[in-house]
Amino acid sequence: MELDERKLKILQAIIRTYLETGEPVGSRTISKYSDLNLSSATIRNEMSDLEEMGYILQPHTSAGRIPSDKGYRLYVDTMLDDKAQEVHDMKVELEEKAGKIDDLLKSVAKLLAVNTNYATMVSGPRYASKKVKFIQLTLVDDSDLLAVIVLDNNVVKNKMIHMKESMDQETVLRLNFIMNTTLNGLDVMEMNLAVIQKIKEQMGAHNSVIDSVLEIIGNALTEDEDLEIYTSGATNILKYPELADKSNAAQILSAFEEKKDLNQWIEQEPVGQNDDNHAIQVYIGGETQVESMKDCSLVTATYRIDDGVYGKVGIVGPKRMDYDKVVATLQSMMEQLDDIFKDNK
Repeated sequence: MELDERKLKILQAIIRTYLETGEPVGSRTISKYSDLNLSSATIRNEMSDLEEMGYILQPHTSAGRIPSDKGYRLYVDTMLDDKAQEVHDMKVELEEKAGKIDDLLKSVAKLLAVNTNYATMVSGPRYASKKVKFIQLTLVDDSDLLAVIVLDNNVVKNKMIHMKESMDQETVLRLNFIMNTTLNGLDVMEMNLAVIQKIKEQMGAHNSVIDSVLEIIGNALTEDEDLEIYTSGATNILKYPELADKSNAAQILSAFEEKKDLNQWIEQEPVGQNDDNHAIQVYIGGETQVESMKDCSLVTATYRIDDGVYGKVGIVGPKRMDYDKVVATLQSMMEQLDDIFKDNK
């Protein structure tokens, strides 16, 4: 007997429903809540076939069905394959978009430098909050487990876990299943004690391995990613006598060339109140956190690509910069970026 697409969809619907309710699943439930558009009678016939094939069980007469170990295995294997393909497809799509965004942000930095006659910097996009997308645990040998964590921004983290107690393939498979169904879509703030306790109760053992996996996930969610920063017009600084002396100019030009110190302005907290959607801020002299720019003014704005995905744009000049022109130019650029990102969603 062949496990065709219809049988597979019914099996997946049974397992998903059983996971949610913990109760045996009947044909009427599947016909009502699945997208199969099949009658209860047709679903009953398919469920009989699935039972004969060993994918589901009937715990007692007149009850619905529950997944068998064979059914769980097929579901998890299919889920893992689907997730891996989904991650691959999204990675390809994001790489294509990333190339376009890189070129766009470089152009933004150049245009702002030309239009304002000041130095400019634009950060690549970052995530306000990262979430778990996919977890893959693979048994390497009797004492080592490879953990692969994929986040929703497609960052992938790999780490080997040395186990104090051995686990067999079935146990690793079960842990994969529980971790993915419990943690998928959660950020670090949502991974609370109740969620962790639920995982440990479902596994019933191997707490040290679970703790190790959760630690890797927590680190992946909280560590800062290396952001690309695009700069332009650094030599414009030399046009202003108060910034053109040897020590000032050397510090500022070095910051723009090496970019190491520029990460500080991305974390800069707003000064005063500003309800503008683009959070335009003006930092004068010592208000900026970038040490090499203490004698400058820095005007920044925030662009948003999507919910929780944002970056910053900064314009650096002397304290006597033309603030009206800079703010107006920056506001106009942000509105243009809004239109571009909206059209490309």
